[in-house]
Amino acid sequence: MPNGKYAAHTLKSIRQNARWKDTQYNRRTLGLNVKADPLGGAPQGRGIVLEKLGIEAKQPNSAIRKCVRIQLIKNGRQVSAFCPGDGAINFIDEHDEVTVERIGGRMGGAMGDIPGVRFKVIAVNNVSLNEMVIGRKEKPRR
Repeated sequence: MPNGKYAAHTLKSIRQNARWKDTQYNRRTLGLNVKADPLGGAPQGRGIVLEKLGIEAKQPNSAIRKCVRIQLIKNGRQVSAFCPGDGAINFIDEHDEVTVERIGGRMGGAMGDIPGVRFKVIAVNNVSLNEMVIGRKEKPRR
């Protein structure tokens, strides 16, 4: 097999070694983004509500965004999730089971003026939060 400086397999191996200098290739290949993600690469996750919190919006906005602190069932990690909708926080109580999904900020980060919150609540006890806010469905009594 030829092993000169410009032989195909030499160029190929040099290129393979050089790819590890690329941060995105490195993280993708080693699966670091999935490991760092609380949902573990899944589109949605379920968790138990630990507490309700109000998070102040970033400047120049002035508001208290209603959020909940949840513990994911999958791996026990704690995350904050935003409750979208007018009065949506009133449908969520402590120890409820909620379904969360990513909020849609760039590169998996926080969205808009809510600092450090990367998820939003979409369902409470398997009933859509949006349906409850509209008034179409009631929260199931346990």
